[in-house]
Amino acid sequence: MANASSILIVAINPIDRALLQPLAKPLTGTFRCRVEVTRDVPLDGSFAFNLSRNQYASTSLITSLLEKFEDFDGKILGVTAGDLFVPVLTYVFGEAQLEGKVAVVSSHRLRDEYYGLAPDASLLNLRLVKESTHELGHVFGLLHCNNYLCVMHSSTGVEEIDVKTNRLCSRCSELLFAKLNA
Repeated sequence: MANASSILIVAINPIDRALLQPLAKPLTGTFRCRVEVTRDVPLDGSFAFNLSRNQYASTSLITSLLEKFEDFDGKILGVTAGDLFVPVLTYVFGEAQLEGKVAVVSSHRLRDEYYGLAPDASLLNLRLVKESTHELGHVFGLLHCNNYLCVMHSSTGVEEIDVKTNRLCSRCSELLFAKLNA
């Protein structure tokens, strides 16, 4: 796998654009490449909205990002506030192409307000960093990790996101380093 020269963060409506820039520094540190937030008009995600589920099909968003940025030579992270799903699951925090080019994440279920709690901006940002790192880890070829503290550990609930760190364990870090230098 070739080393990605950069990661492009793309807003997908609906989105709070203020959530995007704080992702750049931690993602740069983990993936050792340039990370930038696109200044373009956000991708309109309405085409992926499923009225019966009141959610957005994450796979459709990935396909659209692939088409829109087909000439981009790096990795792409789409970020939305819309609630995501894949057909076999009630919801997902994100989805990625394993060893591909595109990942998407949602802030929807990462917000404390979703669970009836007061808003906590710093916790939301930390959760979004963790999920963005996790999904981009898949894009770079990492699988789920058994270490519950590793950011690559699978999370089926927000509580599991809160338990894990925002870092790769030593094993996943070595695997990533090997892939980045292959």
